[in-house]
Amino acid sequence: MATFIVPDPVPSATEDAERLRKACQGLFTAMAPFFFFHRFRNSMFHPLLHRPNVDAVEQLAPVVNSSDFTAAPKIRLVCREKEKNRLTDSQPPMHTGWGTDEKAIISVLAHRTAAQRSLIRQLYQQLYGEELIKLVQSELSGHFEKAVSQWILEPYDREAVMANVAIVQKQIDFRVIVEIAASRSSEELLKIKQAYLARYNRALEEDLLVGLVSSYRYEGPEVDLNLAKSEAKMLKDAIEGKAWSHEDLIRIFTTRSKAQLKATVNKYNDEYDKFLTKDLKENPDDKFLSALRAVIKSIYDPHKYFAKVLRQAIHQKGTDEDALTRVIVTRAEFDLKVIQEEFFKRNSVTLDEAIAKVTSGDYKDFILALLGTGKY
Repeated sequence: MATFIVPDPVPSATEDAERLRKACQGLFTAMAPFFFFHRFRNSMFHPLLHRPNVDAVEQLAPVVNSSDFTAAPKIRLVCREKEKNRLTDSQPPMHTGWGTDEKAIISVLAHRTAAQRSLIRQLYQQLYGEELIKLVQSELSGHFEKAVSQWILEPYDREAVMANVAIVQKQIDFRVIVEIAASRSSEELLKIKQAYLARYNRALEEDLLVGLVSSYRYEGPEVDLNLAKSEAKMLKDAIEGKAWSHEDLIRIFTTRSKAQLKATVNKYNDEYDKFLTKDLKENPDDKFLSALRAVIKSIYDPHKYFAKVLRQAIHQKGTDEDALTRVIVTRAEFDLKVIQEEFFKRNSVTLDEAIAKVTSGDYKDFILALLGTGKY
Protein backbone atom coordinates (compact mmCIF):
# COMPACT_ATOMS: atom_id res chain seq x y z
CA MET A 1 0.00 0.00 0.00
CA ALA A 2 1.37 3.41 -0.99
CA THR A 3 2.40 5.88 1.70
CA PHE A 4 1.97 9.02 -0.40
CA ILE A 5 -1.41 10.69 -0.89
CA VAL A 6 -3.09 10.68 -4.32
CA PRO A 7 -5.69 13.45 -4.76
CA ASP A 8 -9.32 12.64 -5.51
CA PRO A 9 -10.13 13.48 -8.20
CA VAL A 10 -6.78 13.18 -9.92
CA PRO A 11 -6.03 15.91 -12.51
CA SER A 12 -5.59 14.66 -16.06
CA ALA A 13 -2.10 13.75 -17.23
CA THR A 14 -2.28 16.64 -19.70
CA GLU A 15 -3.02 19.09 -16.87
CA ASP A 16 -0.13 17.67 -14.85
CA ALA A 17 2.23 17.93 -17.83
CA GLU A 18 1.24 21.56 -18.40
CA ARG A 19 1.67 22.37 -14.72
CA LEU A 20 5.14 20.84 -14.66
CA ARG A 21 6.07 22.81 -17.77
CA LYS A 22 4.98 26.07 -16.16
CA ALA A 23 6.72 25.16 -12.89
CA CYS A 24 10.01 24.72 -14.76
CA GLN A 25 9.64 27.89 -16.84
CA GLY A 26 9.09 29.98 -13.71
CA LEU A 27 10.86 33.32 -13.73
CA PHE A 28 11.78 32.94 -17.39
CA THR A 29 8.13 33.24 -18.44
CA ALA A 30 7.45 36.13 -16.08
CA MET A 31 10.42 38.14 -17.39
CA ALA A 32 10.12 37.17 -21.04
CA PRO A 33 9.19 40.75 -22.15
CA PHE A 34 12.46 42.05 -20.69
CA PHE A 35 14.57 39.26 -22.22
CA PHE A 36 13.15 39.66 -25.69
CA PHE A 37 13.16 43.46 -25.66
CA HIS A 38 16.79 43.34 -24.57
CA ARG A 39 17.57 40.91 -27.39
CA PHE A 40 15.57 42.99 -29.87
CA ARG A 41 17.44 46.16 -28.91
CA ASN A 42 20.87 44.53 -29.14
CA SER A 43 20.14 42.97 -32.52
CA MET A 44 18.69 46.04 -34.31
CA PHE A 45 22.10 46.85 -35.78
CA HIS A 46 24.78 44.31 -36.43
CA PRO A 47 28.00 45.52 -34.73
CA LEU A 48 30.16 44.67 -37.77
CA LEU A 49 27.90 45.51 -40.72
CA HIS A 50 26.34 48.68 -39.24
CA ARG A 51 23.04 48.09 -41.00
CA PRO A 52 19.52 47.35 -39.72
CA ASN A 53 19.01 43.72 -38.93
CA VAL A 54 15.64 43.65 -40.69
CA ASP A 55 15.05 39.90 -40.48
CA ALA A 56 15.67 39.94 -36.75
CA VAL A 57 13.26 42.83 -36.27
CA GLU A 58 10.56 41.08 -38.29
CA GLN A 59 11.00 37.85 -36.33
CA LEU A 60 11.26 39.38 -32.86
CA ALA A 61 8.59 42.08 -33.08
CA PRO A 62 5.64 39.68 -32.86
CA VAL A 63 7.18 38.14 -29.76
CA VAL A 64 7.56 41.49 -27.98
CA ASN A 65 3.93 42.33 -28.71
CA SER A 66 2.59 38.91 -27.79
CA SER A 67 1.36 37.72 -24.41
CA ASP A 68 2.04 34.12 -25.36
CA PHE A 69 5.71 33.57 -24.63
CA THR A 70 5.67 29.80 -24.87
CA ALA A 71 6.51 30.08 -28.56
CA ALA A 72 9.40 32.47 -27.97
CA PRO A 73 12.24 29.90 -27.83
CA LYS A 74 11.22 28.48 -31.20
CA ILE A 75 11.19 31.94 -32.76
CA ARG A 76 14.59 32.66 -31.25
CA LEU A 77 16.00 29.51 -32.84
CA VAL A 78 14.58 30.54 -36.21
CA CYS A 79 16.37 33.87 -35.88
CA ARG A 80 19.66 32.19 -35.10
CA GLU A 81 19.41 29.97 -38.16
CA LYS A 82 18.22 32.75 -40.45
CA GLU A 83 20.83 35.24 -39.34
CA LYS A 84 23.57 32.62 -39.34
CA ASN A 85 24.41 33.18 -35.67
CA ARG A 86 24.79 36.97 -36.05
CA LEU A 87 22.39 37.70 -33.20
CA THR A 88 23.86 38.19 -29.77
CA ASP A 89 23.17 35.43 -27.31
CA SER A 90 21.88 37.67 -24.54
CA GLN A 91 18.79 35.62 -23.73
CA PRO A 92 19.22 32.86 -21.18
CA PRO A 93 18.49 29.30 -22.34
CA MET A 94 15.10 27.79 -21.75
CA HIS A 95 16.08 25.59 -18.81
CA THR A 96 18.49 27.22 -16.40
CA GLY A 97 16.67 26.81 -13.09
CA TRP A 98 15.63 30.47 -13.05
CA GLY A 99 12.62 30.67 -10.74
CA THR A 100 11.72 26.99 -10.90
CA ASP A 101 8.65 26.27 -8.77
CA GLU A 102 9.93 23.25 -6.87
CA LYS A 103 6.84 23.13 -4.67
CA ALA A 104 4.60 22.71 -7.72
CA ILE A 105 6.83 19.88 -8.96
CA ILE A 106 6.54 18.13 -5.58
CA SER A 107 2.77 18.66 -5.41
CA VAL A 108 2.36 16.88 -8.75
CA LEU A 109 4.97 14.12 -8.90
CA ALA A 110 5.00 13.08 -5.23
CA HIS A 111 1.26 12.39 -5.39
CA ARG A 112 0.96 10.22 -8.48
CA THR A 113 1.19 6.45 -8.86
CA ALA A 114 3.70 4.76 -11.16
CA ALA A 115 1.03 4.35 -13.86
CA GLN A 116 0.04 8.01 -13.59
CA ARG A 117 3.65 9.19 -13.71
CA SER A 118 4.26 7.05 -16.77
CA LEU A 119 1.33 8.65 -18.58
CA ILE A 120 2.53 12.13 -17.61
CA ARG A 121 5.96 11.34 -19.08
CA GLN A 122 4.42 10.11 -22.32
CA LEU A 123 2.14 13.12 -22.73
CA TYR A 124 4.91 15.55 -21.82
CA GLN A 125 7.06 14.08 -24.59
CA GLN A 126 4.18 14.39 -27.07
CA LEU A 127 3.24 17.94 -26.06
CA TYR A 128 6.69 19.50 -25.77
CA GLY A 129 9.04 17.25 -27.71
CA GLU A 130 11.40 16.56 -24.83
CA GLU A 131 11.72 14.03 -22.03
CA LEU A 132 10.37 15.07 -18.66
CA ILE A 133 13.31 13.50 -16.86
CA LYS A 134 15.76 15.63 -18.86
CA LEU A 135 13.78 18.73 -17.91
CA VAL A 136 13.96 17.74 -14.24
CA GLN A 137 17.69 17.07 -14.46
CA SER A 138 18.30 20.47 -16.05
CA GLU A 139 16.12 22.41 -13.60
CA LEU A 140 16.80 20.72 -10.26
CA SER A 141 20.02 19.84 -8.49
CA GLY A 142 21.57 17.86 -5.68
CA HIS A 143 19.81 15.13 -3.77
CA PHE A 144 16.44 16.62 -4.70
CA GLU A 145 17.14 16.14 -8.40
CA LYS A 146 18.35 12.57 -7.84
CA ALA A 147 15.26 11.66 -5.83
CA VAL A 148 12.81 13.15 -8.32
CA SER A 149 14.64 11.62 -11.30
CA GLN A 150 14.55 8.16 -9.70
CA TRP A 151 10.88 8.57 -8.82
CA ILE A 152 9.92 9.51 -12.38
CA LEU A 153 11.48 6.40 -13.91
CA GLU A 154 9.43 3.25 -14.48
CA PRO A 155 9.95 1.02 -11.38
CA TYR A 156 11.88 -1.74 -13.17
CA ASP A 157 13.91 0.75 -15.19
CA ARG A 158 14.71 2.61 -11.98
CA GLU A 159 16.17 -0.48 -10.35
CA ALA A 160 18.12 -1.30 -13.50
CA VAL A 161 19.71 2.17 -13.27
CA MET A 162 20.42 1.71 -9.56
CA ALA A 163 22.08 -1.63 -10.26
CA ASN A 164 24.28 -0.10 -12.93
CA VAL A 165 25.30 2.82 -10.70
CA ALA A 166 26.22 0.33 -7.96
CA ILE A 167 28.29 -1.73 -10.39
CA VAL A 168 30.29 1.01 -12.10
CA GLN A 169 31.53 2.54 -8.84
CA LYS A 170 35.16 2.10 -7.90
CA GLN A 171 34.01 -0.30 -5.18
CA ILE A 172 30.86 -2.18 -6.08
CA ASP A 173 27.98 -1.42 -3.71
CA PHE A 174 26.80 -4.96 -2.99
CA ARG A 175 23.99 -3.69 -0.76
CA VAL A 176 22.13 -2.26 -3.75
CA ILE A 177 22.45 -5.45 -5.79
CA VAL A 178 21.35 -7.59 -2.88
CA GLU A 179 18.37 -5.36 -2.11
CA ILE A 180 17.23 -5.62 -5.71
CA ALA A 181 17.88 -9.32 -6.18
CA ALA A 182 16.80 -10.65 -2.80
CA SER A 183 13.77 -8.48 -2.11
CA ARG A 184 12.07 -8.98 -5.48
CA SER A 185 10.20 -11.98 -6.81
CA SER A 186 11.62 -13.96 -9.72
CA GLU A 187 9.08 -12.32 -12.05
CA GLU A 188 10.06 -8.83 -10.88
CA LEU A 189 13.76 -9.62 -11.14
CA LEU A 190 13.25 -10.85 -14.70
CA LYS A 191 11.65 -7.51 -15.64
CA ILE A 192 14.53 -5.61 -14.03
CA LYS A 193 17.01 -7.68 -16.03
CA GLN A 194 15.06 -6.97 -19.22
CA ALA A 195 15.10 -3.24 -18.43
CA TYR A 196 18.87 -3.43 -17.78
CA LEU A 197 19.47 -5.13 -21.11
CA ALA A 198 17.33 -2.60 -22.98
CA ARG A 199 19.06 0.38 -21.36
CA TYR A 200 22.71 -0.77 -21.34
CA ASN A 201 22.76 -3.30 -24.19
CA ARG A 202 24.28 -5.95 -21.96
CA ALA A 203 22.92 -8.51 -19.51
CA LEU A 204 23.03 -7.78 -15.80
CA GLU A 205 24.53 -11.26 -15.34
CA GLU A 206 27.53 -10.14 -17.38
CA ASP A 207 28.27 -7.41 -14.89
CA LEU A 208 27.82 -8.89 -11.42
CA LEU A 209 26.66 -11.63 -9.05
CA VAL A 210 25.72 -14.10 -11.73
CA GLY A 211 24.15 -16.59 -9.33
CA LEU A 212 22.10 -14.09 -7.38
CA VAL A 213 20.54 -12.32 -10.37
CA SER A 214 20.31 -15.18 -12.85
CA SER A 215 18.62 -17.85 -10.76
CA TYR A 216 14.88 -18.30 -11.00
CA ARG A 217 13.77 -19.02 -7.44
CA TYR A 218 10.75 -21.11 -6.60
CA GLU A 219 8.21 -18.75 -4.99
CA GLY A 220 5.96 -21.28 -3.20
CA PRO A 221 5.62 -21.76 0.58
CA GLU A 222 6.64 -25.43 0.70
CA VAL A 223 9.85 -26.33 2.54
CA ASP A 224 11.88 -29.49 3.01
CA LEU A 225 12.97 -29.62 6.66
CA ASN A 226 15.43 -32.46 6.05
CA LEU A 227 17.06 -30.42 3.30
CA ALA A 228 17.13 -27.41 5.62
CA LYS A 229 18.97 -29.46 8.27
CA SER A 230 21.54 -30.87 5.85
CA GLU A 231 22.22 -27.47 4.25
CA ALA A 232 22.52 -25.84 7.66
CA LYS A 233 25.30 -28.39 8.33
CA MET A 234 26.94 -27.50 4.99
CA LEU A 235 26.90 -23.83 5.97
CA LYS A 236 28.42 -24.61 9.37
CA ASP A 237 31.22 -26.63 7.79
CA ALA A 238 31.93 -23.89 5.24
CA ILE A 239 32.05 -21.23 7.96
CA GLU A 240 34.31 -23.25 10.24
CA GLY A 241 36.63 -23.94 7.32
CA LYS A 242 36.39 -20.29 6.19
CA ALA A 243 35.44 -21.59 2.76
CA TRP A 244 33.46 -18.49 1.92
CA SER A 245 33.41 -19.18 -1.81
CA HIS A 246 32.49 -22.86 -1.43
CA GLU A 247 30.16 -23.88 -4.24
CA ASP A 248 27.58 -25.35 -1.82
CA LEU A 249 27.37 -22.07 0.06
CA ILE A 250 26.86 -20.11 -3.17
CA ARG A 251 24.29 -22.61 -4.42
CA ILE A 252 22.23 -22.42 -1.23
CA PHE A 253 22.09 -18.63 -1.20
CA THR A 254 21.34 -18.20 -4.88
CA THR A 255 18.95 -21.00 -5.78
CA ARG A 256 16.78 -21.84 -2.76
CA SER A 257 13.34 -20.34 -2.42
CA LYS A 258 12.88 -17.66 0.21
CA ALA A 259 10.80 -20.03 2.34
CA GLN A 260 13.45 -22.77 2.09
CA LEU A 261 16.27 -20.37 2.90
CA LYS A 262 14.35 -19.13 5.96
CA ALA A 263 13.95 -22.74 7.10
CA THR A 264 17.69 -23.35 6.68
CA VAL A 265 18.58 -20.21 8.63
CA ASN A 266 16.17 -21.17 11.43
CA LYS A 267 17.61 -24.68 11.55
CA TYR A 268 21.16 -23.26 11.73
CA ASN A 269 20.22 -20.90 14.56
CA ASP A 270 18.50 -23.71 16.52
CA GLU A 271 21.08 -26.46 15.90
CA TYR A 272 24.19 -24.41 16.67
CA ASP A 273 22.71 -21.95 19.17
CA LYS A 274 24.13 -19.03 17.28
CA PHE A 275 22.77 -16.74 14.60
CA LEU A 276 24.06 -17.46 11.12
CA THR A 277 24.49 -13.74 10.45
CA LYS A 278 26.76 -13.49 13.50
CA ASP A 279 28.96 -16.31 12.25
CA LEU A 280 29.23 -14.56 8.89
CA LYS A 281 30.48 -11.41 10.61
CA GLU A 282 33.92 -12.72 11.51
CA ASN A 283 35.45 -10.23 9.09
CA PRO A 284 33.15 -7.15 9.04
CA ASP A 285 35.16 -5.56 6.22
CA ASP A 286 34.78 -8.52 3.86
CA LYS A 287 32.44 -7.31 1.09
CA PHE A 288 31.38 -10.82 0.11
CA LEU A 289 30.42 -11.78 3.66
CA SER A 290 28.61 -8.48 4.01
CA ALA A 291 26.65 -9.32 0.87
CA LEU A 292 25.75 -12.78 2.23
CA ARG A 293 24.51 -11.25 5.49
CA ALA A 294 22.43 -8.78 3.52
CA VAL A 295 20.92 -11.62 1.46
CA ILE A 296 19.88 -13.43 4.64
CA LYS A 297 18.44 -10.34 6.31
CA SER A 298 16.59 -9.05 3.25
CA ILE A 299 15.05 -12.46 2.54
CA TYR A 300 14.44 -13.48 6.16
CA ASP A 301 12.81 -10.20 7.28
CA PRO A 302 12.86 -7.53 4.53
CA HIS A 303 10.96 -4.92 6.56
CA LYS A 304 13.39 -5.18 9.45
CA TYR A 305 16.29 -5.07 6.99
CA PHE A 306 15.11 -1.88 5.26
CA ALA A 307 14.31 -0.24 8.59
CA LYS A 308 17.91 -0.86 9.59
CA VAL A 309 19.20 0.55 6.28
CA LEU A 310 17.18 3.71 6.96
CA ARG A 311 18.41 3.96 10.56
CA GLN A 312 22.03 3.65 9.44
CA ALA A 313 21.49 6.20 6.67
CA ILE A 314 20.00 8.69 9.12
CA HIS A 315 22.24 8.20 12.15
CA GLN A 316 25.64 7.66 10.61
CA LYS A 317 28.08 10.57 10.64
CA GLY A 318 26.88 12.54 7.63
CA THR A 319 23.48 11.46 6.37
CA ASP A 320 23.60 8.86 3.59
CA GLU A 321 21.04 10.50 1.29
CA ASP A 322 21.65 7.94 -1.47
CA ALA A 323 20.57 5.03 0.76
CA LEU A 324 17.72 7.08 2.21
CA THR A 325 16.41 7.98 -1.24
CA ARG A 326 16.87 4.45 -2.57
CA VAL A 327 14.71 2.85 0.11
CA ILE A 328 12.00 5.53 0.10
CA VAL A 329 11.49 5.71 -3.68
CA THR A 330 11.65 1.93 -4.24
CA ARG A 331 9.34 0.97 -1.35
CA ALA A 332 6.85 3.89 -1.26
CA GLU A 333 4.37 2.03 -3.49
CA PHE A 334 4.88 -1.38 -1.90
CA ASP A 335 5.59 -1.88 1.79
CA LEU A 336 6.94 1.40 3.18
CA LYS A 337 4.10 1.61 5.71
CA VAL A 338 5.26 -1.65 7.28
CA ILE A 339 8.88 -0.47 7.18
CA GLN A 340 7.80 2.73 8.97
CA GLU A 341 6.15 0.65 11.70
CA GLU A 342 9.29 -1.48 12.08
CA PHE A 343 11.44 1.67 12.23
CA PHE A 344 9.30 3.14 15.01
CA LYS A 345 9.35 -0.15 16.93
CA ARG A 346 13.14 -0.20 16.94
CA ASN A 347 13.90 3.52 17.31
CA SER A 348 10.98 4.97 19.32
CA VAL A 349 10.69 7.80 16.82
CA THR A 350 8.69 7.98 13.62
CA LEU A 351 10.54 7.74 10.34
CA ASP A 352 9.30 11.13 9.11
CA GLU A 353 10.43 12.82 12.35
CA ALA A 354 13.88 11.23 12.07
CA ILE A 355 14.23 12.24 8.42
CA ALA A 356 13.03 15.80 9.08
CA LYS A 357 15.88 16.30 11.56
CA VAL A 358 18.67 15.38 9.13
CA THR A 359 17.39 16.73 5.80
CA SER A 360 16.39 20.15 4.54
CA GLY A 361 14.90 22.18 1.71
CA ASP A 362 13.15 20.73 -1.31
CA TYR A 363 14.74 17.32 -0.80
CA LYS A 364 13.21 17.10 2.66
CA ASP A 365 9.81 18.24 1.37
CA PHE A 366 9.84 15.65 -1.42
CA ILE A 367 10.85 12.72 0.79
CA LEU A 368 8.26 13.65 3.43
CA ALA A 369 5.62 13.92 0.70
CA LEU A 370 6.41 10.35 -0.35
CA LEU A 371 5.97 9.34 3.30
CA GLY A 372 2.54 11.00 3.29
CA THR A 373 3.43 13.69 5.84
CA GLY A 374 4.79 16.53 3.68
CA LYS A 375 3.49 20.07 3.32
CA TYR A 376 3.06 19.87 -0.44
